[in-house]
Amino acid sequence: MIDLLRKRRSAPPALLRGPGPTPPERDLLLTLASRVPDHGKLVPFRFIVFEGEAREKAGAIIAEVFAAAHPEAGGADLEKERARLALAPLVIGVVSRAAPHHKIPEWEQILCVGAVCFNLEVAAHALGFASTWLTEWYGYDRTVLKRFGLAEHEKIAGFIHIGRDPGPREDRVRPQLSEIVTDFRA
Repeated sequence: MIDLLRKRRSAPPALLRGPGPTPPERDLLLTLASRVPDHGKLVPFRFIVFEGEAREKAGAIIAEVFAAAHPEAGGADLEKERARLALAPLVIGVVSRAAPHHKIPEWEQILCVGAVCFNLEVAAHALGFASTWLTEWYGYDRTVLKRFGLAEHEKIAGFIHIGRDPGPREDRVRPQLSEIVTDFRA
């Protein structure tokens, strides 16, 4: 497990190839992603699965909303938007349902949802897949989100793109512990 965490890298969606996870693998990924600290057992998250033709239908929505906001956009721009969720064989939208609660701070619920996203990334890598966690502009656009089935109070925590990476990923520069760690001294 330590080696898995040490070697985990994000892979751009354009590089992710099929085959994607099988239905049992997909269910396992979602089960593992759900195993996070969840104070109060509120389950402040849910999933939207984009597979097969659903990826293209979602891309059509994204392109349509983009075109309405950018009437000057050309064919290449619209094609880029249309392909947003169609590059990887599987994309899982992680939806945050965090909300004010009498006992559990909303911040803790948001952290729970972030842990879901990262658990999904780690689980994908543990099963031999590559992934990346993105939001992009359409993850904040209420018109797109409504058409994806999100309620007004829900937000996208991320779109996790999952597939197979054809090559090893070069690591990015990571922070030195000396730059990010302080020892508390009373």
